[in-house]
Amino acid sequence: MKYSLVLFAVLWMSCGQSRHDHKMVFRYNQQEGIPTLDPAFAKNQAIIWAVRQMYNTLVEPDSMLNLRPSLAKSWEVSDDRLTYTFHLRTDVYFHDQEIFPGGKGRKMVAADVAYSFRRVMDPATASPGAWIFNGRVDPGNGFRALDDSTFQLVLLAPFHPIIGILSMQYCSVIPHEAPERYGKDFRKHPCGTGPFVFHYWDEGQALILHKNKHYFEKDGAGQSLPYLDAVKVSFIDSKGTEFLLFRQGQLDFINDIESSFKDEVLTKQGQLKKAWDGKIVLMKAPYLNVEYFGIVMDPEKPGVQGSPLQDIRIRQAINYGFDRVKMMTYLRNSIGIPATSGFVPAGLPSFDTANVKGYTYNPGLSRQLLKEAGYPDGKGLSPIKLVSIPIYSDLADYVAHQLQEAGIPVRVEIIQRGTLMDQVAKSAVPFFRASWIADYPDAESYLAMFYSKNPAPPNYTRYSNPAFDQLYEKALREVRDSVRYRYYQQMDQIVIRDAPVVPLFYDMSVRFRQPNVKGFTSNGLNLLELRRVKIE
Repeated sequence: MKYSLVLFAVLWMSCGQSRHDHKMVFRYNQQEGIPTLDPAFAKNQAIIWAVRQMYNTLVEPDSMLNLRPSLAKSWEVSDDRLTYTFHLRTDVYFHDQEIFPGGKGRKMVAADVAYSFRRVMDPATASPGAWIFNGRVDPGNGFRALDDSTFQLVLLAPFHPIIGILSMQYCSVIPHEAPERYGKDFRKHPCGTGPFVFHYWDEGQALILHKNKHYFEKDGAGQSLPYLDAVKVSFIDSKGTEFLLFRQGQLDFINDIESSFKDEVLTKQGQLKKAWDGKIVLMKAPYLNVEYFGIVMDPEKPGVQGSPLQDIRIRQAINYGFDRVKMMTYLRNSIGIPATSGFVPAGLPSFDTANVKGYTYNPGLSRQLLKEAGYPDGKGLSPIKLVSIPIYSDLADYVAHQLQEAGIPVRVEIIQRGTLMDQVAKSAVPFFRASWIADYPDAESYLAMFYSKNPAPPNYTRYSNPAFDQLYEKALREVRDSVRYRYYQQMDQIVIRDAPVVPLFYDMSVRFRQPNVKGFTSNGLNLLELRRVKIE
């Protein structure tokens, strides 16, 4: 019965989505749905992907994660690293909408940037992105429109990653007229400056965006962007059905693949099987996401005091006690990089396996550490509970099985993702599975997780080390990239030595596109970039 329903859905989609040869429509599916189109609430990938098509930020990352101008043409930083002055483009207009006189979008000015940033900080907005400015900017005088084309950001203290933060979708520039007109309904009446214009949204069914014919960017030949005429997002909640639709050509790309199809499509080395050559295109790229097990370090938290995990030798023994390379080959079809360096993942410019040495599979050393901790061959060691979520149960079971062989008894408990996230935030789970996706392309996004003055989030492990804190604060003040990267590497090595985390793997984005989709690229933040996409 279930298969019949899936087949019916595929046939229905096939009949309902005939292709218009004279129009280029890019179609993708968002399995988890999109709850809002308000950029102040762009807290997950589904929202970010949609919002990114309709809005711009002052700066943005390129495919190599270098920050480049967008709404800002250029900027200067004061000698004390507190004042950032941005010179804005003067040819940018908001989308045509009824909120403007005559329905014609007005010019974007510096006051719009100041308004947008203040709105994110405003408690009345209740934006989950307020943390990007809280404690760093005074909302009263930290956002200044010096004139229509000059915006100034004033920090309370130097914070080098601020430019990267300004590329986050929370920092999208919006017109004040939209929230003032629609209130909370602004979530479904988006109005930005981006390459695509909102057209239609039937929540749970489809989102349609049309080409912005007045978009300010052009390609190298002077042709206006975007090339696409429209973007259509569907909301089918089954990854299996999504893949079937992609096979039929009803979707132009899919992000990742349903696990039951992985072995059909990919080899254990992570390559496309020959049967699929020419039919679909595989795209892999480093993705700034680290999958790991976390260990709560604060002995004041429930279940932590007296735990064997408070012994650094036990934590190190766990890190040495399982084979990350074999785990990635057989459980992930080599999609991802075994985390044998630090906590900061591959894909960032400060990543350096020569300067940050992590853990490799060494069961002999794992047993030696157990013996030194007073548990020869694991004798007397109480079972350690590891809490994970259903989609990572195979990884948790794999690690638990190998650790058992090394003399470390681990009992896996599976709970739902939302429940685990809530408990981890309260430090109620001493040993837990988690992941961390970079908010911006800088290693500080990861290292902030271990700064003792940070709450949870991001310091879910409640880790505290004065030497680490001192380096972290020095790195934030450092203006030279090469020196700051050395600080990052030293901090990473301290974390690895103290082992409040068990890094599993550095993720990769896995995308499949149709062969006729051209100009489609990937980057380390797994952003959906459609401005230069063509469908032939």
